[in-house]
Amino acid sequence: MATEREILERAKKFEFQGGIPEMREFVNHNAKALNARPPEIGAYHPDVELRPGLRADICVPKGAGPHPTLVYLHGGGWVSGTSKTHTKLCMEFAAAGYLTVNVDYRLAPEHPFPAGLDDCVFASKWTVQNASRYGGDAQRLAIGGDSAGGNLTAATIIATAGQPDAPKFKAALLLYAMLDIPRAMKATASDGGNPEITKMMIKAYLGERQELVSDPRVTPLNGIRPGVMPPTFLIAGTEDNLVPDTYAMAELLRRSGTPHELHVLEGMPHAFLQIWMVSGCAEGLRLTARFLDRHV
Repeated sequence: MATEREILERAKKFEFQGGIPEMREFVNHNAKALNARPPEIGAYHPDVELRPGLRADICVPKGAGPHPTLVYLHGGGWVSGTSKTHTKLCMEFAAAGYLTVNVDYRLAPEHPFPAGLDDCVFASKWTVQNASRYGGDAQRLAIGGDSAGGNLTAATIIATAGQPDAPKFKAALLLYAMLDIPRAMKATASDGGNPEITKMMIKAYLGERQELVSDPRVTPLNGIRPGVMPPTFLIAGTEDNLVPDTYAMAELLRRSGTPHELHVLEGMPHAFLQIWMVSGCAEGLRLTARFLDRHV
């Protein structure tokens, strides 16, 4: 068994050769290890059809319910990852008592913006109408996601703000979220991470609509104002090149008077809440569940 230091060093590198097909293969391959040793939950319903072309995996807590409910949006740079790459993470939320709807939204470049966001908005509204079928309480609703899924989380809230049928989220989870797209487009190797991969993902996501880079539904930092975001949980690791996005969002939430909680864990890389072999994973999950329990 590798030591925690060795595991963290590997995670920080995030190296693969090629383009989006190779990235998808890389993410799917690593998911086999990250999904190992899932917790026991009440029930698991994979591939539930929300509408033609859109499915979700539903993780049900133990017990009779009704359970507080979480809509979860996986990461993967808008171009990779699926609900299946995040199965264990969503089962962890279910084990903590939350009916979790793990959305398998459409990916770019086959389905550029706003297709994935539209799926996330639809899935959120579907959850309000259907959570009770799985023992969930739609009146106690949260939304969350990691990396690009964190981007889609904030974008879903911003996109539905003011709509008469907008879901009434009691909390949002922004897990090492990508929130400042103009910053990412200007990043260099000295900023950490792999800026060329990041730029590839953004260009694929926006497709022919590159001019929308500053749209609040693409760069959620531009959509923060009083009353938009519910109480928000932010977490990242010090070894993550997206830490500036997390700090920037926390400052905007402070200025807008939005209740929020910020955690930056020393030594943790991107995606550490899925790396169950490192100590920061358990601590991050504990902090996340504690926040949800206080607000949902």
